[in-house]
Amino acid sequence: MNWEQLEGSWKQLRGTVRQKWGKLTDNDVEYIAGKRDRLAGKLQERYGLAKEEAEKKADEWLGMLQEMEAGKGQHRSAKG
Repeated sequence: MNWEQLEGSWKQLRGTVRQKWGKLTDNDVEYIAGKRDRLAGKLQERYGLAKEEAEKKADEWLGMLQEMEAGKGQHRSAKG
């Protein structure tokens, strides 16, 4: 999953976002709409993070989602 795919799946991921970052409001999550720059901006605003740190946190979250996706597909791909 990349940021473009995340945008397309945003409605399904809103709950995950709220679990991860409880300080984000429903309005924040709607505004973010799966866009990396908006997520980073709201993380800066709500958590007092520097821009670079907020972007890092956003990318780490995407990486976690990618790992979850890979784990789901692991049974389809035999790796020895």
